[in-house]
Order: sequence, then structure tokens, then C-alpha cells
Amino acid sequence: MRRRTPPPPSPLPQREGVDPVRVRLPAGDAWATVRDHLVERLAAGAGVIDGMLDAGLIVDADGRPVPPDTAYVPGMFVWFHRELPDEERVPFPVDVVYRDEHVVVADKPHFLATTPRGSHVAETALARLRRQLGIPALSAAHRLDRLTAGLVLFTVRPEERGAYQSLFRDRRVQKVYEAVAPYDTTVDLPRTVRSRIVKSRGDMAAQEVDGEPNAETRIELLAERKGVARYRLLPRTGQTHQLRVHMSALGLPILGDPLYPVVTEPVAVGDFRHPLQLLARELEFTDPVTGREHRFVSRRELGAWSSNEKAEE
Repeated sequence: MRRRTPPPPSPLPQREGVDPVRVRLPAGDAWATVRDHLVERLAAGAGVIDGMLDAGLIVDADGRPVPPDTAYVPGMFVWFHRELPDEERVPFPVDVVYRDEHVVVADKPHFLATTPRGSHVAETALARLRRQLGIPALSAAHRLDRLTAGLVLFTVRPEERGAYQSLFRDRRVQKVYEAVAPYDTTVDLPRTVRSRIVKSRGDMAAQEVDGEPNAETRIELLAERKGVARYRLLPRTGQTHQLRVHMSALGLPILGDPLYPVVTEPVAVGDFRHPLQLLARELEFTDPVTGREHRFVSRRELGAWSSNEKAEE
């Protein structure tokens, strides 16, 4: 099998822990210049691209500014920094649970995205940790939803990232979640829920549909009081929003969930009062590089449960 040639290293440094954008010019002769291709490919608009070219903000592999009339060359790489959005700061820290020369395990707060995506760029766990720890090459081995808190595994060395990603792809990581949701005496637990979950592009919520199951979750009751309960969730698969979908399907929607069972109006920017009561509590795996047995436990608590406990005191 023919191996793809890796791209050259970026000639631009990171900015606020965020990598520059890399664009590889595809094969074809539809464009006369690099400028023409970027205008068609990127959503920024001709005026923005022309302004960046004139200012020397788009560079080639040697870090030299690309002139506006540069001829189109298939396979050429160019880099530039995206304009960072005006992001609301998430006022909670990213705690480091473990760190060695290979991995960093972080305890992510609610509302903070794991990696740059959409309108969340510098205000992400990855960008924050790169700045905080001084590790520009840090990468995420997997992701948690922005609204979910808890443990995330990051890799230190780019050449080892694939080995750690394969742990999640091959289901060699034991993941334990906790959730706070309504208590219902008619729901028999523990039980294993299996269904087929699909999420269509452009839809905010995933759906359960007929067909061969692709999602499996074991759900256990840990404790209950005053009409709510704390649940232990053990996903055997990793479909988008799987835990939230399965809990909702049982009639036990996770507290603070804005999508299940129904999509609600988005909260105002900067409103952090009602976090989703879902926590990635434990990660356990055999390190594919060192062979060490790892088990990590989040120190975070779900507010709906801890406040319930205090009310009883």
C-alpha cells in the first residue's frame, strides 16, 4: 500500500495555543492562482482573502508570504492564522490529573470544548493546556462533548498519538460515567440498553432508528433521594450523544440536557448556571507505549447531586 507523504512542518507558530490553518492545493487546473482557489474554497470572501494576501498573512512552506498572483500548483501547501472569534471565557479551570512524557490526563469542566471547533477555538481544553503546560504538540486522543465534564486523555508526542487513539477505536479503554437524572421506580436497573443511533449532519440531536444496534450502554442505579438519582453508565460503544440518548429513551433524561428529550432554546452566552449533569468519572487502560496499567478518577462532583446532599444535612 502506498504511503502518503506527510505534510511539511508549519512555518507559523501557534497563536493562543491554536494551530495555524494548513491548506493543501488539490489536483486540477480549475484555478489560475492560489488566490482564486482560496476565494472559492474558504468562506471568508474575496475581500478578506485579498486583504490577507496583501498583508503577507498567507505563507508557503518556507514561511514566505504568498503574492496575490502566485500561480496555482497542485500539492502546494499554504498556512495562515484564522481570525480568532470573540469567545466568552469559561470561568472554570482545567485540572491536570496525571502527566508523564507520553500523556496528559485532564479533568475538563462543563461548557469547555475539548478541541477547537466552530466558534470555540482558543477557549478549549486543548488550547488552554498547550498554553498552561507549554506543550505545543499536545493533541487529544479522544473527545468529550462540550457540555460533559470529566477525564480526557491527551498525547504529548505526535508520533505516538495513533497508538493512544487506537485504544478508543478498538474499545480497549474502560470508561465509567456518572449522571444525575430523575428517579423512576418503574425502570428496572441495572440493565443494558442496545439500539441504533444516527446523527444527521446539520441536526443538533441524534435519533434512535430501526436497524442493527450500533450503541450499547450498561446503566446502574447508585443512589436516589427526593425524586432524583445518581447513575453509573458504562458505554461499550461510542456513538454521538449515546449516553444522553439512552437515558432519555428510558424516560430518565439527564438533568440540564438541552437536547433530550426535546431541543430547547439555547441559553445566553455566559450563562453557566445549569450544566449538563454528566461526568466522565473513570478511565482505565493499558498504556500502549509503556505497558503501564492506568486508572484515573475525576475529582469533580455533579452539582445537582452535591446540592441535594447538602439540602439533607
